[in-house]
Amino acid sequence: MTASNGKQVAAKPENLIEVRGLLSQFDERVIHENLDLDVERGEVLGVVGGSGSGKTVLLNSIIGLKEPEGGSVRVFGHDMADLSKEQAADIERRTGILFQQGALFSSLSVIDNVASPLVEHTRLPKDVIRELAEMKIAMVGLKPEAHHQKPAELSGGMRKRVGLARALALDPELLFLDEPTAGLDPIGAAAFDHLIRQLSNDLGLTVFMITHDLDSLYAITDKVAVVADKRIVAKATVQELEQSDHPWIREYFLGPRGRAGKKAA
Repeated sequence: MTASNGKQVAAKPENLIEVRGLLSQFDERVIHENLDLDVERGEVLGVVGGSGSGKTVLLNSIIGLKEPEGGSVRVFGHDMADLSKEQAADIERRTGILFQQGALFSSLSVIDNVASPLVEHTRLPKDVIRELAEMKIAMVGLKPEAHHQKPAELSGGMRKRVGLARALALDPELLFLDEPTAGLDPIGAAAFDHLIRQLSNDLGLTVFMITHDLDSLYAITDKVAVVADKRIVAKATVQELEQSDHPWIREYFLGPRGRAGKKAA
């Protein structure tokens, strides 16, 4: 963008997610209070916090699985509390979600699991759907031999990749990941991190990733949002968070595991 004086002016970032004044509670227990968060187009955002801090509650509030007790959530500019059917369908087509356990249909084969969003949201011919599903499976690094296997026949890492392929089936702009490397061995987790970063770069994805994996934070995130004290206490690069005075952030990033993650990166 060029100003009237001829100087270049940085364009204002586009927020795909805007959370303002979020209040989340279960009965009398308050999880979030006055929580604000922006997620910019194109960034890979890690979301961290202690046990019980409400990371998954935040995710569920953003994707519409939990109705907030107060505040507002906007995704692609749409208020999640006041969606028309058309707007809800638009958001669903433009987002992909990989839940922690993969949430695959146990009775369906790999290729049918990956094809399921295309069957639900498009009117494409069966042969085209199958071809697209095969492309997504290849994209996440699985071989054709896996197409007809059931989830129970797959390793944990393979199930994660099938879940990711299904999340990418509709070519989303925004990808939600809930603990994507949980349960994977270090080599498998590193390979999955590399896959996420590569897909983000190649496809221009915006990624919202809940994780406790410090290696992932150092390896692939652009910024990290820290959930503590019932709100987002910081959103910054890992290097900036290492300079924070907040007690939980210092313990997390500068404790023994944090130092190990930094060294590995």
